[in-house]
Parts: sequence; C-alpha cells; structure tokens
Amino acid sequence: MSATARPALNRAALSRLAPEARPAVDPAELRARVVHFGLGAFHRAHQAVYTENAAARSGEPWGITAVAPRSAETVRALRDQDCLYSCTERHPDGSVTRVVGSVVGALAMGPDAEAVDALLADPEVTVVTLTVTEKGYHRSPLTGGLDTAAAPVAADLAAAPGGRLATVVGRLAAGLAARMRAGAPPVTVVSCDNMAGNGAALGRVVHDFVRASAWPDRDTILAEMAESVAFPATVVDRIVPATSEAEQSAAAAALGVHDALPVTGEPYRQWVLEDSFAAPRPPWERDGALFVPDVAPYQLTKLRLLNGSHSALAYLGLAAGCATIADTMAADWGAPLVRALCAEVAPTLPADGPDPVAYADDLVVRFRNPAMRHLLRQIGSDGSLKITERWLPALRELRARGAATPVLELALAAWAHATRHAQGTLADPAAEALAACWEPSDHPSTAVRALLRLLGAADLADDDALVAAVADRLPTLRSGRVEI
Repeated sequence: MSATARPALNRAALSRLAPEARPAVDPAELRARVVHFGLGAFHRAHQAVYTENAAARSGEPWGITAVAPRSAETVRALRDQDCLYSCTERHPDGSVTRVVGSVVGALAMGPDAEAVDALLADPEVTVVTLTVTEKGYHRSPLTGGLDTAAAPVAADLAAAPGGRLATVVGRLAAGLAARMRAGAPPVTVVSCDNMAGNGAALGRVVHDFVRASAWPDRDTILAEMAESVAFPATVVDRIVPATSEAEQSAAAAALGVHDALPVTGEPYRQWVLEDSFAAPRPPWERDGALFVPDVAPYQLTKLRLLNGSHSALAYLGLAAGCATIADTMAADWGAPLVRALCAEVAPTLPADGPDPVAYADDLVVRFRNPAMRHLLRQIGSDGSLKITERWLPALRELRARGAATPVLELALAAWAHATRHAQGTLADPAAEALAACWEPSDHPSTAVRALLRLLGAADLADDDALVAAVADRLPTLRSGRVEI
C-alpha cells in the first residue's frame, strides 16, 4: 500500500497505532504555554520531543503553538493532522518511529498575526523559542546588531501600527511590546539557533528593533523588557536530515497511517541551557536537558567542532563528488579531517568544556552512522552566514597566536570553491554577491580576498599569507581531490 493510500495521521487514528508508537502524553491534555517560531524539522525532532517528554514525566500541561514564518503549506499540513507528526530515530541497526504530540497549534506568521500577538501577550505563555537559522536574525556582519538597512527589516520598521510584519524579529518585538503594554507576567525567549552567544544576539536584535521603531512608548517598553524578558543562551544538538520520500514511506509503513510531515534524526540529542529564566518553563531536565550557569564552553565546543567540521565536510565532500556526510566518512580523508580540525581548533576552546579528543571520537561515530542520509547541500546552505560563526573566530584567534591553521585554510578553500557556482548549486542569501567575487579577475587570490571582505572579515582579507594559502588549495579541489 502506498503511503498516501493509508488513513491519515490525526488524533482519531492514534488508537490504531501500536502503544509504543503513540505520543508520550495525551495531546488533548496540553495547553499552549510555549510559542515557537520556526516549523522546520529540527524543532520537531528536538525541542518538541523534549517538551513532550517533560510534560509526560511531570504531569504538567506544556503544549507548543508553532509559528511558521513563511510556509503556510506546512501549517495547513500540520493542522490537517491535528498537529501530530512522527519522529524516527535512525540507529545503525534499525529505526524506531513514534508520534509526537506536544505541538497543539500551528499558525502562519503573516496571515495569523493577530493570533500570534495574542499568544505572545497571553499570561499563560511563559516561554518563546526560536529556530529560524542565522539569517532570520538579520544581524549586521559589522556590528552584530540588527541590520536596520536590510530591506525586510526596513519594511517592518516602516509598517503602519498593526500592519503585517515579515521578519521574526519584528513580529517578536511587536508581540513583546504588546505584552509589556498589557502588563502580562515575565517571559523567557530562548534562541535555539547555532550561533555563539545566541541569547545575547537575539536580545540585541529585538531591543534594536524596538529602539529603531516609531513607537512613542518605545523607551518605556525597553525599560520593562529589561526587567521582564530574559534571553538565555542555549546549545542544541541533534543531526536532523531533510526527510526524503523513502523515509516518508518508511514512517507510513511503521505506523500504518500516512504522515505528511515525518522527521528523522540520529539517536543522539543534547540541549544545554543557561539557567536564567524569567518565568516558569517546562522541566526539560527530566528528559536530560542540562541547565548550567554558563553555556559558553558547551556552545563553543559544539559550534567550532561539530558545526565547524560539518561545514568542512560539506564543502570538501561536494568538491570530491560526495552527496552525504556518510559518503565523506567512507572516504579515506573523512575521519582524519574531523580529528585534524578538532585538534587544530581545540586551543581556542575553554578549558572547562568537553574534552576535544573524546568529542572528536564521538563525532566520527555519529557522522559514520549509515542509517543517516544527511545531504551535503543541506549542510552547505547559507554558508556566508554559518562559517562566520563556525570558522572565522577560531581562525582569527589561532593566527593571532602565530599558530598554524592548515585545516581551516583547506575548509575555507573548499567553501570559496563552492561560491564560484553558488547561484546554481548552494542556497545562500548572498549567492549572487559571492559568485560576483570571481568575475573581476580569474586570479584565485583576488577572489579569496573579495570573498573574505564580503563576509565582513577585512582583517583576514588583509592577511596575505592566509589568502595565498587558501588560494593555493583551490587547484587540487577543482580536480576533485581532498588532501589533508
């Protein structure tokens, strides 16, 4: 039977499922106490799973209303399934599929703006979470603050009161402002995106939006937000590939019903949160989340080792003709690259963080999981935003110390190689500008220097030795060879 020929997944179908495939908690017993921006696969395989298990183990009714910034189709599909979907864990020796029930509502940010604002001002909602990727923050590469000149941000700032807002930052700022005006209780806003200092970064762009607005009470709102809104830093970790048709069929076969929005993930998951919440929250620690005074050691380790090596494998793998992370790990250079990059970057990490050698060993095991089909094109997307966080700070620090940086130079060369054809291969908000860096001159050093300047890394662009080292790697990569 084809997947679509099966009965649809919804609350009425739950009784047909095997007990172990049903949600850990009855969705009818949950209330919308968390608002989440970003309806992608990662949230559904990570925070939503933690929240469901926390609700089930505590008996507290923590439900999530998910807000999609753009995809109204995903909202419709989720509503059609009573906001249920399945999550499959891909183990090397088999898979486990279970329906997740913690999402109790789905809204489209534009069409449902009034409902979103009402939730953000609702006293019952005490936590807001986000997975909108780095580009959703509209940060200036020069200041780290809100890029008020960016067209979507400028349009939101110019919008009439009550008008439709296109950016998550604008919608969130407007919703928090309404909450402050209503005198609602404190709230915590939790970034779950892969950025160093993600809590502070989110807090800054939201405050910048309020400050740049034409609201006559903006100063009062800023003062009240300083007292009533917390922006803790977090670290999230789970490999969640894009779901293929084959995986959708496999989920349907495992469940016996058709799920239009299944997600898959590796068995490993981690969530580390700064313990600085301003309001009640789900007891995520009951599902293994870790609350700490300072997430920086975990954050930098994950960002520079896991995310950094992921990006390196993506661009090098694409140059070598690979399609997935597992393909790169099957090559003779995959595992050595991960270990070499981790060893090179380790001196930039806090001494009280995870052990870099053991962390690298775990990464090799995770990346080799043959059941995971994590596409390099997915990982390599939005590189102009990702590598500024994942590679460049470590590169600056190491070069300032006079340390050798051959692995980061190789990774940077692979990214530069990918930008040459960025418009046709990898999704990136700066794709055209990246490709244009190659047009004035065919000399690799000129292009590398221009690419670094485009990233806001003028200091690295002026490092002649670095530029030459990166450019020297390009001919080998063009031939499809990866030499560590």
